Amino acid sequence: MTRAALSALLSHWRRHPLQLAMLLLGLALATALWSGVQAINAEARASYDQAAAVLGQDRLDRLVPASGRDLPQDAYIALRRAGWLVSPVIEGRLRIGSRTVTLLGVDPITAPPQAQLGGFDGGAGLLPFLTPPGEALASAATIADLDAAALPQSLRLRAVENLPEGTLIADIGIAQRLLGAEGRISRLLVHPDQPVGLPAWQDITPALRLDRPEGTADLDRLTDSFHLNLTAFGMLSFVVGLFIVHAAVGLAFEQRRPVFRTLRALGLPAGRLIWLLMAELLFFALLAGLVGVALGYLIAAVLLPDVAATLSGLYGAKVPGTLTLRPEWIAAGLAMATLGTLVAGAQGLWRIARMPLLAPAQPRAWARASEHAVKVQGALALALGLAALVLVQVGGGLVGGFALLACLLLAAALALPVLLYAALALAEKRARGVLAEWFLADTRQQLPGLNLALMALMLALAANVGVGTMVSSFRLTFTGWLDQRLAAELYVTARTEDEGARLRAYLADRANAVLPVWRTEGPVAGAPGTVYGMADHATYRQNWPLLTALPEVWERLADGTGALVNEQLARREGLAAGDPVALPGGTTLPVVGVYSDYGNPTGQAIVGIDLFVSWFPDAPRLGHAIRVSEEEAPRLARSLIEEFDLPPDRVQDQAAVKALSLRIFERTFAVTAALNVLTLGVAAVALLASLTTLSGMRLPQLAPVWAMGLTRARLARLELARTLLLAAMTALVALPVGLLLAWVLLAVINVEAFGWRLPMFVFPSDWAILGAFALLATLVAAALPVRRLARISPADLLRVFANAR
Repeated sequence: MTRAALSALLSHWRRHPLQLAMLLLGLALATALWSGVQAINAEARASYDQAAAVLGQDRLDRLVPASGRDLPQDAYIALRRAGWLVSPVIEGRLRIGSRTVTLLGVDPITAPPQAQLGGFDGGAGLLPFLTPPGEALASAATIADLDAAALPQSLRLRAVENLPEGTLIADIGIAQRLLGAEGRISRLLVHPDQPVGLPAWQDITPALRLDRPEGTADLDRLTDSFHLNLTAFGMLSFVVGLFIVHAAVGLAFEQRRPVFRTLRALGLPAGRLIWLLMAELLFFALLAGLVGVALGYLIAAVLLPDVAATLSGLYGAKVPGTLTLRPEWIAAGLAMATLGTLVAGAQGLWRIARMPLLAPAQPRAWARASEHAVKVQGALALALGLAALVLVQVGGGLVGGFALLACLLLAAALALPVLLYAALALAEKRARGVLAEWFLADTRQQLPGLNLALMALMLALAANVGVGTMVSSFRLTFTGWLDQRLAAELYVTARTEDEGARLRAYLADRANAVLPVWRTEGPVAGAPGTVYGMADHATYRQNWPLLTALPEVWERLADGTGALVNEQLARREGLAAGDPVALPGGTTLPVVGVYSDYGNPTGQAIVGIDLFVSWFPDAPRLGHAIRVSEEEAPRLARSLIEEFDLPPDRVQDQAAVKALSLRIFERTFAVTAALNVLTLGVAAVALLASLTTLSGMRLPQLAPVWAMGLTRARLARLELARTLLLAAMTALVALPVGLLLAWVLLAVINVEAFGWRLPMFVFPSDWAILGAFALLATLVAAALPVRRLARISPADLLRVFANAR
């Protein structure tokens, strides 16, 4: 009995191959976008973990400078002589040909075992590592990506496992020489087992502070907001794809009601019927899920380079541009496909479980909606809308922001059929002519069959409007902000402090002004941050973008009685003008102004340059902003490169810096733009699936109209007009939803994720283009069903009357 029942159930799909294709395609697309996003996130997080594990940074305590980026080697020597088991590390950026890599200098003799310095084979590989010209350890991918001919001082490379891409490890003496930092180190690794009775390290080196792994703002936490945004996009795409699955499964269940009744009447228990249907769904879920995971791998492989550029540009996180097949995201993709299929079929299974043995099996339109169902849907939409209003008032944090986003989108999706139903009913009352009345009434009757597809289209359009508005607002704001921040004509970075002093002397009578761009790393308001020194100059008074400021802000900054903080720090710590802010070295200053600092996730403070030099005398003095006439800037840049033999990337003009920043910006949002396009494509497929499956069920409504004189061609044109009308009405509803989505992204999500709030701008021309694309996608989706109707045989239309329907 079970085999016969299974054969009867599967025969439906043999008779409706296009319906099966839509089901599998919808599930595969939904799984592809979800698993692609998860693959990107898994690759990035694996890179973070790998980077954190280098030299035991995720397990070992470290002594780091209380201010500045490095410390004198004498501090290490003093601690070792006092008995402390510490090991020095220097870290810097090294340019090799066209690539820039992270160079870590270590002392393998004193390194703790937890540092896990591999590649020495019990000491056999130690001698070439220690002796000049030295040997650097790197991953095989890093070595393959570097130009061997460009290696400095004949440095050799050796491939080892478990090193992040773009990182080299060399002996500390060789690394200091390559980085031009002789006698300097970045941090000290502290052995977990220290001798008893040691003097306190604070008494030996008071200029250091202890940095514990659990207290660091590691990349995984820093980039959580970015990955949460990607996950939200993946989930939205998954939900849009599930609309296709729900539509196909619901239609199949509705069409097989006579089969279910017959099987039950022949003795098949209801429980076994439900288990057979669940097995059918799980088989389709596994099949489509495997295809979706494979497609997700391709999507992730295409998008990963842009994600890597985004993470590097925003956070300095190094993520390889190649994808690794990881079991966790494959399993997650298959699990989501299975769960989504069961959710899509839950309503149908529940109805079958409640269906009486001899339930009538009258053919009827698929999912024919009643007025009661419309009222219930409207009530749910209203409840979710009220929940969104409550979250606006009391919600907090990134999770609260995404909960607000979910309530808003679900409320809009549920409200869409109610709004369309009401608009069509109103238009029907005002219609003139029999054909117009029939057209509107028939359109209203078809809404239940198209609801899910139209919801998917609305969500995709709203996401495009919302994200497009956010990105365009960011681009407009960011461009204007760059014009203010990058006021100097040239930016020059010396390689050493001696070279910096010679640069300043050389430029003294060749430039209008030489403004220091000096900074030091350290705790700002109790969290890792950066402190800059700013000169008192008209360049900053006229251009620096201040959001709020006290009177005489520039005078107070210059005389050392106040500090500027960036918006991120002000929002995170709740700082306002006049509040004290803690700076490195245990000092505090009142906040005299808050400035915008887009594209930077960490806190910053600015003090007057004289105060900066007195507080942080060891801070490197390498960066300089040069004010010179625009006509003289190219000539001065060439003379600096020739006179000091500077690499071209250390002398950049304003246009080059701005172009680099904008290039990073564009790559940052390339992923969201691609996901927007993919989501809109899935919505178009959902519409195609619904129109295709409904076209065969429309004959009972169309045959009488044809019999009364309407030609098949005119019927086809009316069907096309009906679809375009519904798509246009959906686009009109999606516009305000998208603008609300943009407001949530800019005023809530962006503030929680990055710490800055952007002004919102509107771009009507973009809406028109998006609306045109939506209508084009609808036209493409409707082309096949409309063409089929225009060419249908009169015999098929007459057969409707022969069957007494």
